[in-house]
Amino acid sequence: MIEVTRLDGRTYHVNPHQIEYIESNPDTTLVMLSGKRLVVCEPFEQILERIVSYRRLIGAFKNEE
Repeated sequence: MIEVTRLDGRTYHVNPHQIEYIESNPDTTLVMLSGKRLVVCEPFEQILERIVSYRRLIGAFKNEE
């Protein structure tokens, strides 16, 4: 799970495997596989870093090499 901050300041933990795509216009919006949209404070680059760190933590890249 990765931590994200909603615009109201509350933090949430999101399963990055459930993110379909990310929009930046200008707010960062996570569009989930379910169709739910989460607007977060973090910029796209920071979300991407968290996803990569999470995947390294669980060893996901070993299967992709």
